[in-house]
Amino acid sequence: MTARRVTLTAKAESWPIAGTFNIARGAKTQADVVVATVNDGAFTGQGECVPYPRYGETVGGVVEEIEAFAAGLVAGAEVTDAARLRGALLQALPAGAARNAVDCALWDLQAKQSGRPVWELAGVPAPPPVVTAYTLSLGSPAAMGEAARRHAGRRLLKVKLGGGPQDDIERLRAVRRGAPAARLIVDANEGWSMRDLRVVAPAAAELGVALIEQPLPAAADDALIGYQSPVPLGADESCHGDFGLAARSADAAGGAADAAGRSAGLATLAAKYAVLNVKLDKAGGLTSALALAAQARSHGVGVMIGCMVATSLAMAPALLLADGARFVDLDGPLLLAQDRPEGLVYAGQTVALPPRGGWGRPE
Repeated sequence: MTARRVTLTAKAESWPIAGTFNIARGAKTQADVVVATVNDGAFTGQGECVPYPRYGETVGGVVEEIEAFAAGLVAGAEVTDAARLRGALLQALPAGAARNAVDCALWDLQAKQSGRPVWELAGVPAPPPVVTAYTLSLGSPAAMGEAARRHAGRRLLKVKLGGGPQDDIERLRAVRRGAPAARLIVDANEGWSMRDLRVVAPAAAELGVALIEQPLPAAADDALIGYQSPVPLGADESCHGDFGLAARSADAAGGAADAAGRSAGLATLAAKYAVLNVKLDKAGGLTSALALAAQARSHGVGVMIGCMVATSLAMAPALLLADGARFVDLDGPLLLAQDRPEGLVYAGQTVALPPRGGWGRPE
């Protein structure tokens, strides 16, 4: 194959949300994303990320990170060795939104160059349709109960809480009345204290909640060590970074690696949480997220596949992680006023890749 020069660009985009999305940390009416585009003169690969202020990220800062990487490492590289480019990326950028966008763009480019779907390249099964959660935004008990009634036919609802323990219990009761058959995930987004958790968790157990996600601030979650929660706990903001995975070879997403650094970090999380919410933006891309999910399972910790509010371009790579996950929460496009053309297929309870085309498939 003739070597071609790679170009890498980054573009900021805004996608209106259908209404307002409220969590304990604040509200927003649009999803601000960055799209990385890799082109070799014949094929184009793309990846999308969501810069998140919780981790000190901004749209402008992520664009600058990607442009700096493009100038320093990608421009002029031979695209016939896409694994080497991913390896350089893992070494050059920390886990976060910028690395995620470029990593996913490189996987997409390699699929198009090779004529093979990305799951074959990554050594994982073709993603089947999976049941995804649908998120109920934080609001008054009455508003959340009404939202639950509108979505009562869904098998899995994610309930945003964080407005005080007694108010949160009332919200949960309203949601349960509105959707009596749904499986519920509670997400406090670091909005509780340990005292709050001790108040809400027993009520959540009585209401049949399957998971409480990130009840305490990540910096204060050592308080969970030794706590016997009546509802399994999940780490979201506490599960940020790649736990040393950037030191591994990127030759194959599921390959062996030096696990010394990350093993200690995962063991610490395992002492606090039953489930880790693996998100591509937090892990820094598909390459490290695949390895992180595998390592979590090796520590006896369940895996949840989550997302930020974004388009199908950001969700599609995460579907490669969904098979075998305890929970899948890839509803980002459902919260937008509109998605990209030829996006993922949301049908009833499930999300699936489109029958042809899209991210990670040969053209």
